[in-house]
Amino acid sequence: QVQLVESGGGLVQPGGPLRLSCAASGRMFGIYDMGWYRQAPGKQRELVATMTTGGTTNYADFVKGRFTISRDGAKITVYLQMNSLKPEDTAVYYCGARGYGDNTMTSWGQGTRVTVSA
Repeated sequence: QVQLVESGGGLVQPGGPLRLSCAASGRMFGIYDMGWYRQAPGKQRELVATMTTGGTTNYADFVKGRFTISRDGAKITVYLQMNSLKPEDTAVYYCGARGYGDNTMTSWGQGTRVTVSA
């Protein structure tokens, strides 16, 4: 079992930056992929960015060039640097993880809220 705890959300003005962190603990052996999803009010949860243990990244088209995902050397903390934020980026951002052989994320954090507003 993997525990994930997100932090770093808050209120930011349009065009501003924000950095999210996801601290992982527990049985990290076998974790293949970690990343960020988000869910806006009235919408389904959607992929934002993920990164495998090998460093392969996957970004949603709507964040390419604005958001950057990274992991620390020990691969137990995942970051999401968000720049040039837009009001439509407002959502609850969730950290997820999956193991080898899993088709979808199997562990989730509690989420951190990001509000982009003037």
